[in-house]
This record gives sequence, C-alpha cells and structure tokens, in this order.
Amino acid sequence: MKLSQFKFNLPKELIAQHPLPDRDEARLMVVNRKTGEISHHIFKDLPSFFDDGDVMVFNDTQVFPALLYGNKEKTGAQIEVFLLRELSAENKFWDVLVEPARKIRIGNKLYFGEDDGMVAEVIDNTTSRGRTLRFLYDGPHDEFKKQLFSLGMTPLPPYLNRQPEPCDAEDYQTIFASKEGAVVAPAAGLHFSRSLITRLKIRGIKEAFITIHSGLGAFRVIDVEDLTKHRMDSEQMEASEELVSTVNAAKDAGKNVCAVGTSTLRAIATADSMGGHMKVYSGWTNKFIFPPYDFSVANSLVTNFHTPYSTMLMMVCAFGGYELVMKAYNEAVKEGYRFGCYGDAMLIL
Repeated sequence: MKLSQFKFNLPKELIAQHPLPDRDEARLMVVNRKTGEISHHIFKDLPSFFDDGDVMVFNDTQVFPALLYGNKEKTGAQIEVFLLRELSAENKFWDVLVEPARKIRIGNKLYFGEDDGMVAEVIDNTTSRGRTLRFLYDGPHDEFKKQLFSLGMTPLPPYLNRQPEPCDAEDYQTIFASKEGAVVAPAAGLHFSRSLITRLKIRGIKEAFITIHSGLGAFRVIDVEDLTKHRMDSEQMEASEELVSTVNAAKDAGKNVCAVGTSTLRAIATADSMGGHMKVYSGWTNKFIFPPYDFSVANSLVTNFHTPYSTMLMMVCAFGGYELVMKAYNEAVKEGYRFGCYGDAMLIL
C-alpha cells in the first residue's frame, strides 16, 4: 500500500491534550469485522464484549522520565536531551538525542540540575541528532538512576505539541506498568482502571502480559510513498513462558485473545508460531505491519485513535481491514471522538 492512502482530515481540536478524570469513562467505538457494524459505547462497557476464558494481553512496559534539559559548558546554551536507552550500567553510557544537535560535539560536557550536579560528556556521534553520553557520576548505579530520573520529565508524543506537566507522570503510565524501558506509553492500556480490571476478572476474563519497550520510532515520519521501503526502529521485547502458556491454552479452547494496543499486537505477531500459537521470545523486533497482513493469534484489538500517516494507524487497518477502519475513522471525526494517547478508544472484534 501507499503512504498517501492513510491520509484523513483530523482537526487539531480533536487531539486530546489531557485524559478524562476517570480513565474508563472515555468513549469506545466498537467495530465488527464480520458484519461491518460500527457502534458507540463507553470504555467501561468493555467486559460485556468478552466471555469467561477469554484473554486480554497487556504491555507491562514502564515509561521512564526521558526528557531532560541541560546546559552546555562555557556557553551555557540550553540543550534538550532525550534519553533513549542505557547502553552500559557499569560505565553509565546512554544513547540519546540532542537538540539543537549542531551545537553538540564529541568532547562537550553538559550540566544538569539547578546546581549542575549531574554532568555528562559526549563520547560519540551516532546519527545527525544521536549522541552517546557518559555520565560522570561516582556512586552506586541505583543512586545514579534515581538522581538522573529526578531531573527528567515525561516524554510526551510530539503531536501534543506542549511541555510535560507534573500530572503527566501518572497520566502517561498504565496501572500495570512494571518493567522500565519505554519512552512511548502503550496508550490503549491507559483506559484501564483498577475497578475495570476487577470487573474483567469477575467475568472470568484472564489477563496476560507481554513486554515491548516502545521507542520514538513510533512517531518517526515515514518519508517514502512505497511502504515496503520503510524500516521500523528496533524495540526490545519479551514474550514469557507464562504468557505463551496462557494464550496458547485459550487458543486451543477456542477462546478470544485480545491485544490491548498496537505495541502488544506487534509483539504478539513477532512471537507468532505455527498453528495460531505463540512461542517464547526475548530479543528485538522491527516488524512493520501494514495491510494486508494475516494475524493468527490475536482475534480482537483494543486501540486508541491514531494520527494520519502513522504506523499505528497502518497496523489497525491491517487488523480491521483498510476500508472498514478508514470508514470508522471518518465517523469518529464526524462524531467528535478524541484522538491520540489521551483520547478515546476503539474495539475491533
């Protein structure tokens, strides 16, 4: 398919800047692939669409405060530093993005904090904006991470076009986030409240967890019309024995397996095995999914409403069918659904 096929008109006012006070009070559009029917509900109605023995798979990644502002030595120029991943705990090496990149060269030092108590040295150029930093901190690693993260802010998606606020530290995190490593939250999971999880359990719906640490590649602009030429950034993931056992047992029993979020859907597809089953997997994935694609494990999907041209929209179209999903998106715009990580949700059955 072509990039231009994923264009639609999204008014800026429909991009939700903050979540609703109650996570599970968001609107829920339900799209039925068999009948083509589109219906409108509230997210807390979700349990009514599933039965005893069905499985919901969540991404349990935890977003860390990756956005920092430092000052360059001598000039004092403010530099934005976006932490991507820790390369070496022992040496305190980090893979980062810097802005403005033209001012930052190998050997430069950056100072963070009101008292300049955290210092980092640039030791390598990786891409036009990418750098490797070595933090000059003499102390235990846990103490270093705690101090570093105390200086950071929540990394929000660029389409929000605003600075992080203190409330984002909680709002941009799922209630089951437990494994640190993401700079992009699994947005579909943000709708789940503790009371909703309890109602799902009472109904006999099982929960399972997969880990995929979503990175900035989710928001990287696709610059090719032919989607077969686009390359996704690699993301670290893990499909555990416990997850695989739960999902495969549900598949064997003819139950539904629901992927909560496009990151979860991609991770499940990466760990796909023979006969609609999953396999244990720990490693990296750069799988890029767009129509047409045959999903053999997940047979339902909870997802947010995504922006035009995004890889997440392409994956949703691959799962729900291009024409039906784009029809649903046009209806969502017409009905005033809220888009983005803090917006409303869609359930595809």
